[in-house]
Formats: sequence, C-alpha cells, structure tokens
Amino acid sequence: MSLAYELQFFAKDGPGGEKTEEPTSKKLEDARKEGQVAKSKEVTSAFEMLAAFFLFRIWVENIGVNFVGEMQELYSQIPEYTRLYEGHIQASTFRMLFIEALLRILLTILPFLLVGFLVAFVANLLQVKWKITGKPLQPKFNKLNPVSGFKRIFSKNSLVELLKSILKLVLIGYVVFDYLKKNMPPILQLYDISLNQGIALVGTLVINLGIRISLFYMLIAAADFAYQKIKFKNDMKMTKQEVKDEYKNQEGDPQIKGKQRQRMMEASRRRMMQQLPEADVVITNPTHFAVAIKYEPEVYDAPYVVAKGADYLAQKIKDVAKENHIEIVENKPLARMLYANVDVGSVVPPELYQAVAEVLAFVYHLQGKV
Repeated sequence: MSLAYELQFFAKDGPGGEKTEEPTSKKLEDARKEGQVAKSKEVTSAFEMLAAFFLFRIWVENIGVNFVGEMQELYSQIPEYTRLYEGHIQASTFRMLFIEALLRILLTILPFLLVGFLVAFVANLLQVKWKITGKPLQPKFNKLNPVSGFKRIFSKNSLVELLKSILKLVLIGYVVFDYLKKNMPPILQLYDISLNQGIALVGTLVINLGIRISLFYMLIAAADFAYQKIKFKNDMKMTKQEVKDEYKNQEGDPQIKGKQRQRMMEASRRRMMQQLPEADVVITNPTHFAVAIKYEPEVYDAPYVVAKGADYLAQKIKDVAKENHIEIVENKPLARMLYANVDVGSVVPPELYQAVAEVLAFVYHLQGKV
C-alpha cells in the first residue's frame, strides 16, 4: 500500500517555501496601493507633541488673555439680556451667546489645530511620500472573523506593541520623576505664592516637562521607525515560487513565449525559403554557411540578402538552389561576413560591394548575361 502526500505541506511560509527573495517593484507598488507602507505612528505622535508644547510656550499667554477676555465679555452681556427680558434669558439668546463664545474659543485654539494638521501631514509625507489611495478606508469584513482577531491578539506584532508600550511608560515615567525631583523646591512653594503666580509656575513646569518628554519620545519614534522599515521589508519578501509566478503574470509563461518565438521563426523561415528561388546566387562556406543574394536595380541600389542559414539550414538552402538551377559559389570569408552582418531582406553594406559585385559578375558571365 502506498500513501499519497503533498510536499508543499512541509514548505515554510506558504507556497513556494521560505520567503527569501527581495520584493519586486510590482509587489511594492501593489502594497502601496493597498496602503501597506513602512510607517511609524510614533513619529507622527512625537512631532505633534513637540510642536504642540513649543506652540504652548509661545502662545500660552495669548490663550490665557483671550480666554479670560471671552469669559468676561460673555458674563458682561448677561445683565443686559436679563434686563431686556425682565430678569429671564430666553433659550435662543442663551444658545446664541454660547455659540458665540464657543466660536471665539475655537479661533483662539485654531493655531494648535492648524499646526497639528500640518505637522501630522509633513511627518507622514516624510515617511511614505505622496500617494493617495482609498483602499485602507474600504471595509474589510475578514477583520470581523473572531478566529483572525484572536490570532492578531496573540501575534508577534501584538507582543512587540505591548513591549513598546511598556518601554514608553517606563521612559516617560522616568523623565517625569527626574524632572519633578529636580524642580521640587519651587513646587513646594506653591502654597506660599499668589494664584496667578501659581498658575504661571504650573504652566511653565508642564510645558517644560512636555518638551522634555517629547524629545525623549523622538528617540522612541526613531527606533520604532527603524523597526517598521525592517518589519515591512521582511513582510514583503517573496518565495521563489511567488517571484516566478509574478514574472509569468507580467512577462508571460517562458514556455509559451518560447513556442511563440519558435512559430515566428518557422513562419519567417518558410517565407525565406519561398523567396529563395528568386535569388541570383548562393554564396557558401561551403559547409557551415549559405547566403542567397539577389540584385534588382529597380528595387534596391545594392544587392540584398534573400535567405541565409547555418549548418542544416545552409544545406537546405543549397538543395533548393540546385533544384532551381541557382549558381552556388564558394567564398568562405564573404559567406561568413554576410551571414554575421546582414539580415534577411537587408542590402549588402558598402564595404562588401566589391566582393559581392565580383561574385555576381562571375555568375552573370556563366549565365551569358554579360
């Protein structure tokens, strides 16, 4: 009794064996269209955080002044509206005041929104360059599969993300602890200073701490970006079979293309042999090469090659020439030069005019044409 088995089951990393081949340009292009790129979210977050805290340092005073001014303006209008409506504020009036205050606050924080958008855009552009695709936005129902979701939870990538999160917490925690430890004296004086001074001190501490965290976070982002590049490169690697299949899809099956070339050569050879009886002379090596020449002054200014061949085909050309009473002239150097340098249907080059003319003159003399 024999057992049938499939060796492909023992292949590593899917069909074709282990993924050891570098990704082709088509594989990378297809991945790009699907939104698969080597990109780190930590880079974007780090730049956004650093830009936000730097902008806070520059803009925080204006934010405070504008916010306080807006609140004062809002509350100063309440007595006027209560007087107009006999001690009551209508819901529509209150809604109008609230919307107006909200719009003014949004204008105050608008620079943060614009800077955040611009920094996120530039950070992503530097990582993956510019190419718009809507594929990542399309719903993928296979993600709803609980089995696939379970595999993702306990995958290698999930473990790396967990370790990365722990590392971020440890590093950021150390930075916060170290900074607060060094600035403990002014913090302990908060109870002994005025409210405005306390707010200013806390704001300064928070902004400086945020900038310091952002700079450390940049180191994490750089390491994560390097990891994502390596991971993406490994994920995009292909098996030898995948490379072969892609080549077949792009260029066509080599066996089919070989058969097509063979059929084309056979068709060209048939046309060549059909035109051979019109030749004036066949110049031979004498055994390896045969080149058939014809001279038609009304068609070409110089003699041209009607047919040529080597070995078996050369013998076939000579046989056809004998059947059609075409002169066969042995000239080894000329036969080799014509076979190597002149294609079928092309005229003889000027440097061979003299040698070919002598052969044609000899043939025409034998035939009594001159």
